[in-house]
Amino acid sequence: MAPIGKLYGLALQQQTTAILSAAAIAGLEIDVAPCEFGVTNKEPEFVQKFPQGKIPAFEDDEGFKLTEGAAIARYVSFLASESGLLGRNAKEAALVDQWVHFSESEILGVTAIFYTALMAKILPGYTIEQHEFHVQRITRSLQYLEDYLATRRSRFIVNDSITLADIFVAGAAKRAGQTVCGSAERERTFPHVFAYYAKVASDERIKALFGQPTFIERPLTVQAE
Repeated sequence: MAPIGKLYGLALQQQTTAILSAAAIAGLEIDVAPCEFGVTNKEPEFVQKFPQGKIPAFEDDEGFKLTEGAAIARYVSFLASESGLLGRNAKEAALVDQWVHFSESEILGVTAIFYTALMAKILPGYTIEQHEFHVQRITRSLQYLEDYLATRRSRFIVNDSITLADIFVAGAAKRAGQTVCGSAERERTFPHVFAYYAKVASDERIKALFGQPTFIERPLTVQAE
């Protein structure tokens, strides 16, 4: 099977993982272009195609272009509708979209702040008060996810098999385990969330893409100056 297009994305991006995971489950091939952030996405040829310089970015051999990781992953999933990645009916499709949006807005967006402020240290002026606000926000979201998963016999988000929602939510859980959830939180506060993550990430079709998580022992904190 010929590749459906070319993807510019970084391995450390959960959106890149989601796109490639969707392709793997759908039985599709994507060419992954060499990509260095701050270099590739500033080259004139790239900016001509993708004026905002955003990564992930996708282009097929007909010149069709997409940015925004969730949109690319949804497009890839649509190309193999029989895979069930987008759900089996209108209601399931709506739930898939709901949970993809939830994972990006309520968890991945917040963990990105933790990464830039506490790990990369490229977010100046980040305060203890700001950190506590974001911790409270993500804790509420994780508790909502924990309570929801406790009701799911299948242990999947939408139905009884992996959908795009599971790929995104599992990726978000991974990021939580690398930033705000230490071993105590993973084992005692959000056990369903991390059991769910392990189930999704162990699927043989996407296991290599998710990789071995480097979970933290204690939540990241900000130190007073």
